Amino acid sequence: MASLSFTAHPLTFAASNRFRFRTGSDFQVQNNQKPGFPVCRAGSSSLAFRHLDADDFRHPLDKQNTQMLRAIPGLNQLGKALLGTVTEQVMFLENIGTSVLVSKNQLSDLHDLMAEAAEILNVTAPDLYVRQSPVPNAYTLAISGKQPFVVIHTSLVELLTRAELQAVLAHELGHLKCDHGVWLTYANILTLGAYTVPGIGGIIAQTLEEQILRWLRSAELTCDRAALLVAQDPKVVISVLMKLAGGCPSLADQLNVDAFLEQARSYEKAASSPVGWYIRNAQTRQLSHPLPVLRANEIDEWSRSPAYRSLLKRGIPIRSQQQKL
Repeated sequence: MASLSFTAHPLTFAASNRFRFRTGSDFQVQNNQKPGFPVCRAGSSSLAFRHLDADDFRHPLDKQNTQMLRAIPGLNQLGKALLGTVTEQVMFLENIGTSVLVSKNQLSDLHDLMAEAAEILNVTAPDLYVRQSPVPNAYTLAISGKQPFVVIHTSLVELLTRAELQAVLAHELGHLKCDHGVWLTYANILTLGAYTVPGIGGIIAQTLEEQILRWLRSAELTCDRAALLVAQDPKVVISVLMKLAGGCPSLADQLNVDAFLEQARSYEKAASSPVGWYIRNAQTRQLSHPLPVLRANEIDEWSRSPAYRSLLKRGIPIRSQQQKL
């Protein structure tokens, strides 16, 4: 990872949004269990991946677009010039000063969900904060010399089941596992800073923004895979995407994952024509996240791939399961 003082990802598992600088048999979403319920496992999976490498699940588009970003001349130097100790302290204090730190003694069930997800993905668990907000969202911050931390909004906790919430935490861990933070910082800072360059600033910013947004969308597909590796049930991840697209607590028991997948396949079919392809590109090119239906279709396909099945064969029982044997 490049030597940067501050990395951020403010819009991680949210539904598709315009990029902005701010702090994933018939199955239905039922039994909307909250984190306070004492359950040992969020879902039915029990496998951890002791030697998991980020490239084992990284999406091909993520690899391709990361290489493109690294090839931009002077990108590292520009990023360092735009980042500083004031910026990192503002973001750090703004987040921890308005949230509740999760621990073994504070919202312990959430703490256990994060610890277990980190164990499954073979990554060090970051700090976890819960923040009051009506906007369902989660994001990750990594600051020089400090423990990385994940923030989840209270409305997201209210919206999701335990298994779904752990999938979101796993999605955030995927960003840390893949060292996405450095490029996510550029996404927030560089485009804003480039507009301040006289004359050519707008042109530079527009070019950078297009490339970075393209990378952001591909990075989200990678982290959806991290969510699946923890959930080990594609319908859990797809359910999160469905709820972010059009869910609320009062409708949770009526939502149907199979129907949403059928909707996703219909979108893919409609977008496969020349006109549909053009409309889809115009619809998504300015988004920081792929459309929820596209993400749902992607994770459904990867769950049936030889690569995913091969990873599952490498899994071993998590420690909590081993202790029961």
